[in-house]
Amino acid sequence: MYKLMLCLRYLKTRWIALASIISVTLGVATMVVVNAVMSGFSHEMHVRLHGILSDVVMESHSLDGFYQWEKHMAAVREVAGDDIENMTCTVHVPSMMSIRVRDQWLPRQVTLIGIDDETYNNVSDFSKYLKHPANRQQVDFNLKEMGYEGPENSPLVDSGWEYRRQKIAYQQELEAEMRRFETMHQTGHMPRRTNPNELAAIDSPLEENTDEPAPLVTPKFADDPDAPPLPGAPPADLAARIAMQGSKQVDPNKGGDPFAQRHDQPKSQTFDPMKHQAPGIILGMAVASIRQRDAEGEVKDYFLAVPGDDVRVTFPSAESPPKAVSATFTVVDFYESKMNEYDAGFAFVPLSKLQSLRYMTHPELGTAVSTIQIRLKPGVDLNKFTNNLRAAFPAETHPFRIQSWKDMQGPLLAAVQMEKTILNILLFLIIGVAGFGILATFYMIVVEKTKDIGILKSLGASGSGIMSIFVGYGLSLGIVGSGVGCILGLLFVWNINHVAKLIEMITGQEVFDPTIYYFQEIPTIVEPSAIAMVVFGAMLIAVLASVLPAIRAARLHPVEALRYE
Repeated sequence: MYKLMLCLRYLKTRWIALASIISVTLGVATMVVVNAVMSGFSHEMHVRLHGILSDVVMESHSLDGFYQWEKHMAAVREVAGDDIENMTCTVHVPSMMSIRVRDQWLPRQVTLIGIDDETYNNVSDFSKYLKHPANRQQVDFNLKEMGYEGPENSPLVDSGWEYRRQKIAYQQELEAEMRRFETMHQTGHMPRRTNPNELAAIDSPLEENTDEPAPLVTPKFADDPDAPPLPGAPPADLAARIAMQGSKQVDPNKGGDPFAQRHDQPKSQTFDPMKHQAPGIILGMAVASIRQRDAEGEVKDYFLAVPGDDVRVTFPSAESPPKAVSATFTVVDFYESKMNEYDAGFAFVPLSKLQSLRYMTHPELGTAVSTIQIRLKPGVDLNKFTNNLRAAFPAETHPFRIQSWKDMQGPLLAAVQMEKTILNILLFLIIGVAGFGILATFYMIVVEKTKDIGILKSLGASGSGIMSIFVGYGLSLGIVGSGVGCILGLLFVWNINHVAKLIEMITGQEVFDPTIYYFQEIPTIVEPSAIAMVVFGAMLIAVLASVLPAIRAARLHPVEALRYE
């Protein structure tokens, strides 16, 4: 009983012990915070890396892909059918995208991915990161009327078919006006609009006074005798050729005008950008937007294109040698995984359309694909499944190699884990330094309390009893320091975003820049096992630091201790 009483008395009255407690507290609190933040980042990274990849990927050796993928999928099901939940196939190809912004074409280097909109979401979490709620239920490449989710006052909210119709109408009216002005410069008078009602909202100085007709403008060069002749009727021979071509029936299968048959078709069957869209494309958020702060310091996305705009994509064909193929696509949605590598580098198009454009079809072998992606059932051992497939389909004899999603993202995941381990080691040294402080403090206490130790031993206290006093004292320091440190660390983690804003207000420096990480808040995850290990480690160091002083006190002889008192 006297051992416990002495431990508590030393703990309450020895101010020098407070320094040791503070050292342990700061060390434990720092480790709790760092582990929670690193676990949060690691979890978010795993979710986003795995979100676009299935569990296992069979990737083609060649950019041209491989044929008979149905046969390979059937063989995989024979080998491991019980472990497979879903499968799909995709086409990956590097490409260059051009976005027209203010009459300039801005290039973007992206990886174009052809996906099957009916099966791709069964092997990945792709649809979770799309901006339109309907696409999150079932992905398709049709432009939606409206309803895209985005920040308030963002052009993304007002995009869709209505935006596309307004933009096309504006462009058509602008081109019509430009043609009218060009005609006015050539003929000297402004031609009438074909449908003035459509331009009722446009103010024109020529219509202000309807009582007096607008005077005819005579071109200045009309009085110049050296001026070229005004446009008039074409020469007789040219008029004859035009009349002959107009009356001639051209067979498109035998050359001539390839669009001759289109002239006789109704307008509903011809492409009208007001009513029709090009093949749909889903862009990564950072491909068509720039995230930066405005003048008020608010983080905003400045869009180069929104759903309803058309973009131009150029990519290599699946030929030898490959040729450049260009196609126009209509943006139908955005993909935002908050992983900048994905959001700034991926664009998704219909699988069949990309296969057709890249000539990945064969009259006998069918279509070719770049990858076969496999989603496993819950609880299946990923490494064992991957190794079994590799043994059944060796890369040396098959046109693809087999990798798990962790293998494909291995360097990035390993780097994050290594950073977490190094930080834990470095921060644990703080607790180690606190342990040396406890060791020095206890040696001072033993020297100072030599007389008390001699009296206790002369009264019958054993060496183990004296030792247990100092070991118990060290244990109590560890319990108090690690306990307070754990509570402070958890409070810091739960309010870390408020603390970050407070630091930003005080220092004026950005603590967590969302334009870099694409996270609006600092992600944290509290792992009880990690906290238990930190607390146990701190208590163990405190106890070990008290062992040597306790042994020295236990070995003191009562006569030697009281000789000079």
